[in-house]
Amino acid sequence: MNRMVVAEKIFTVLSLLHYMGGPIIVILSGGESEGDNSIGATSYPVIQLLFFINFAISLILLTLRWKSVLSVLRKDRFISTLLAVSLLSILWSVVPAVSIVRNIALLGSSLFGLYLASRYSLREQLQLLAWAFGIAIALSLIFAIALPKYGIMTSTHAGKWRGMFTHKNVLGKSMILSSLIFALTALNERRHQILLWSGLGLSVLLLVMSSSSSSLINFLIIAAIFWLVKIVRLPYPMMIPMMFALAIVAIVTNLWLLDNMAKLLSSFGKDASLTGRVDLWPAVLDKIGQRPWLGYGFSGFWGRDWDSECAYVWRVTGWTPPNSHNGLLDLWLDLGLLGLGVFSIGLVLSSIRGLVWVRKCRTADAMWPILYIIYFWLSNQTESALLVQNEIYWLLYVTVVLSLANLKDYMKQLPIQSVNLVKQTSKPNKSLVR
Repeated sequence: MNRMVVAEKIFTVLSLLHYMGGPIIVILSGGESEGDNSIGATSYPVIQLLFFINFAISLILLTLRWKSVLSVLRKDRFISTLLAVSLLSILWSVVPAVSIVRNIALLGSSLFGLYLASRYSLREQLQLLAWAFGIAIALSLIFAIALPKYGIMTSTHAGKWRGMFTHKNVLGKSMILSSLIFALTALNERRHQILLWSGLGLSVLLLVMSSSSSSLINFLIIAAIFWLVKIVRLPYPMMIPMMFALAIVAIVTNLWLLDNMAKLLSSFGKDASLTGRVDLWPAVLDKIGQRPWLGYGFSGFWGRDWDSECAYVWRVTGWTPPNSHNGLLDLWLDLGLLGLGVFSIGLVLSSIRGLVWVRKCRTADAMWPILYIIYFWLSNQTESALLVQNEIYWLLYVTVVLSLANLKDYMKQLPIQSVNLVKQTSKPNKSLVR
């Protein structure tokens, strides 16, 4: 492995750690910051400088491989179209200056996602993510055990672990992703099995110590989906009946949840209003109704003062949420039905590609795209991580979607045994991969 390749991988791992919401904010604040990843980030020039450096290096690396980059971009138009709509929203934004700055940051995050998709195979992406999350686990344990001033919350959620992150919920969300990555990598790799399974175990431990009930629920859902996705690999005579059976179980479960939601939520320390979200969403929909088609412009709605468009929501709900706690609603606020439609179509098509790829390829890394898409969609039901700049969740969505669009080129990078297996399993369904 030459020095350039090693340098690129180091750059990639460190960048992923930074986009994850690394420990810099917590350290610079002296342990006082207890918000989400975005809170306080703009207050420290060094953090913005690191994002700018990532932006510049990513642009250089993409330029050096411009032919392969253009090839990847041509295979999926929905990411670039959504970014174009976001950029155009400056023209109708209620705060154009904010939309310009946030669009630049969003472009930088998306370019890094494009770099990952065009530079690394799915297997390599998982390996690099395992390195980044392994470092995050180690730092979180050090902060929580040896440096509790930084690693344990002291205000509203006193005593809860947050590790290297700014909030316990951020630690919880990150460890769901970490668990998924280590599980898939352990199933995919023959070497370092002890380290990889230990990474999974420590991820679950940190998730539990974060006491993030929403993250714990999402973890259980993702764990169930992890096994359910394997049904797609069964022969059609077995797969189709099982799909129908699961649909019936899902309907019955949904009816049971509707009748017992209050009791279930209380067992996880939640109230029926989902910590104010049930009251928040109708107020947000009221404001969406005023500008439903194009929205308020990217990052134009949620401000920091009572002169912002969001002031109406704050008055109605009696608190000052920084977003809708729902990614789809925030996208609708920002880019209207135009942006929401572009994203939704892209999401559906990528999900289909992901399921087809699971059926075509039997390796563990083949499950990563569809599982991440499901996780991304699930996390955006009660949080807002959709089209958010300088966060790992959006850039990984870009990476996964563009990687799925580039499956034919990826097949050329598979080991010969996997290629033969893919060919054998794909004969009955050639039309699906075209």
